[in-house]
Amino acid sequence: MNIDGKALSLQLKEKMKVRMPLLEKEYGRRPCLVVVIVGEDPASQSYVRGKIKAAAFVGMDSRLIELSADVTQDELLRQITLLNEDEGVDGILVQLPLPQHIDEQKVIDAIAHEKDVDGFHPLNTANLWLGRGCVFPCTPKGIMYMLRTSGIALDGKIAVVVGRSNIVGKPIAKMLLDADATVVMAHSHTKDLSSVTRQADVLVVAVGKEKFITADMVKPGAVVIDVGINRAKDGKLCGDVDFDAVAPKASHITPVPGGVGPMTIAMLLENTIECFENSLKFRGLKKS
Repeated sequence: MNIDGKALSLQLKEKMKVRMPLLEKEYGRRPCLVVVIVGEDPASQSYVRGKIKAAAFVGMDSRLIELSADVTQDELLRQITLLNEDEGVDGILVQLPLPQHIDEQKVIDAIAHEKDVDGFHPLNTANLWLGRGCVFPCTPKGIMYMLRTSGIALDGKIAVVVGRSNIVGKPIAKMLLDADATVVMAHSHTKDLSSVTRQADVLVVAVGKEKFITADMVKPGAVVIDVGINRAKDGKLCGDVDFDAVAPKASHITPVPGGVGPMTIAMLLENTIECFENSLKFRGLKKS
């Protein structure tokens, strides 16, 4: 069974579209997402267009700030400070990667954690690991939503995460652990990776290598979540999982494209709404 992230994200966005005028009626304005992009990387521009388009689809206010590739780090940090101080801005996203002369971690740290809709700020990361309220990273949050809505029980199941990035691998491991799965993290130094992945009831792959997971690495009946987006030699998009070979063995699998990717954008919008409501409640503008 394919887990159709495109259809699930559309359902979520339709619900958000209905909520927008209600939020405006209650709070006097709609949530506002600001996306900052530095330079003209084609992939980054494509991702940014998708995010702005999705915000427009649901009726959310959005703003795009485009900076040249040679912008100084100080100028970028100044822009972020202005956005932090702007009470009309609820979510701030700086598209990664950034040019080499800019320290990405300093930029992430500079975004107010309550407006950090990517969920990358150290305070959000710390609160995730401490089990406190936080802004969840979009991709792991989308994965958990897909598992939940597909009726996949995680309690007591063995979940193997291949990849240990701060963006996907580490946070999804914690979220699976919080759902009472038994979590194993595998990575480039894992010995006999195939023997580890074959234990998985749920296999999450985020390594950025084309068709890295083959059929012999997957247990029959496993749930396979493919986070990778790669460009194959024929120019087509493919994931980290050899979909055609693995799909017959899996009970559930996410395709690429049309799987995790659309859910990431839907969760970005959901995070913006949550930041909007939390901010207004914090300032005393609670619902009547």
